[in-house]
Amino acid sequence: MDTLLSKKGQIVPQQCNQLLCDHDYGCYAEEYFHELLTFERRRSERSGRPFLVMTIDFTGINDEESRHESVIWSMKSLSVLTRDTDIKGWYRSSTVLGVIFTEMNSLETETLQRKISRSLYASLSVEQLNVIQISFYRFPDDGKPKKSGSPSDFTFYPDYPKKEQSRKTALKMKRIMDITGSIAGIIIFSPFLILIPILIKLTSPGPVLFRQARVGQYEKNFLFLKFRSMYVNNNEQVHKEYVQNLICKKISCESDGNGGQKVFKITNDKRITPLGKILRKMSLDELPQFFNVLKGEMSLTGPRPPIPYELEKYDSWHLRRVLEIKPGITGLWQVVGRSSTTFDEMVRLDLQYATNWSIWLDIKILLKTPWVLVAGRGAY
Repeated sequence: MDTLLSKKGQIVPQQCNQLLCDHDYGCYAEEYFHELLTFERRRSERSGRPFLVMTIDFTGINDEESRHESVIWSMKSLSVLTRDTDIKGWYRSSTVLGVIFTEMNSLETETLQRKISRSLYASLSVEQLNVIQISFYRFPDDGKPKKSGSPSDFTFYPDYPKKEQSRKTALKMKRIMDITGSIAGIIIFSPFLILIPILIKLTSPGPVLFRQARVGQYEKNFLFLKFRSMYVNNNEQVHKEYVQNLICKKISCESDGNGGQKVFKITNDKRITPLGKILRKMSLDELPQFFNVLKGEMSLTGPRPPIPYELEKYDSWHLRRVLEIKPGITGLWQVVGRSSTTFDEMVRLDLQYATNWSIWLDIKILLKTPWVLVAGRGAY
């Protein structure tokens, strides 16, 4: 890439204009750096090739001149350590510097982290090091189990908060529709909400509701509600192994048991009660989720919320289905493919929904859902 010197002696790309680059420090401006980081993340999701992001946080330096000097020294050190393909820019303008080290392997990332840390610690003064925070992030973070239950780290997803902000008004309308729809659903289905608990108590011992930790948007866990359709004290390991093998493509589809369509779900599950089979076939076991919607943990439409142990086997691109949009009772997957699709196909439908989401799309999905429930396709 052709380069030139800025007024402060830093090297910047020649094609760089004022909107893309900070010429004072010879690095990309925040908005463009975020675009490049998003592009690199998406490329890594497709190729499986990891990359490393380093951030240097200067917010602890209150004096503007001292901060400027620290940034200059850091940039000089980085100019020796970075390759032509590495990308330097403001992760947060004027306060947090970022560097994207593209296409690396696990050994390279570990070696590079040590090398850069040594160089920066040798270049900066003790006073500067006491107030500067240097952090490294690897994507995908292989070798560490994926955990849920806490807010996501948006280091690699700077585009998500911006996208949510741009949809602020539409998301408020979606929330109003969720509150109105969930209250209407509770009222309309109130006879079932009264009758089903009685039938569950009469046909099998155990609680009426099945409560389970599920992963919501931004990987926040919440208590998911369903009418109990299984016998109590059943072995959860059966479902865990099946789902994880399905995600890892270690199992293929099976027959629905009637010589019909092929499905990607456990059929003829002996853990399910006779009443539970009817509830599942008609999706009546899902009715308590109107209360999840009312509380704001779910939406009427969106991806189905996964169980925490599912995330352990997720590829990096799978994770986007719990980041981009709130989970829902029904969604594009339910009205298009349901259990007749592979896991990857389901995720693609969820991401398609998140990308093209609009109030009108939600309305169309909600209008299609009753027909799918009546047909009972893919429900087990």
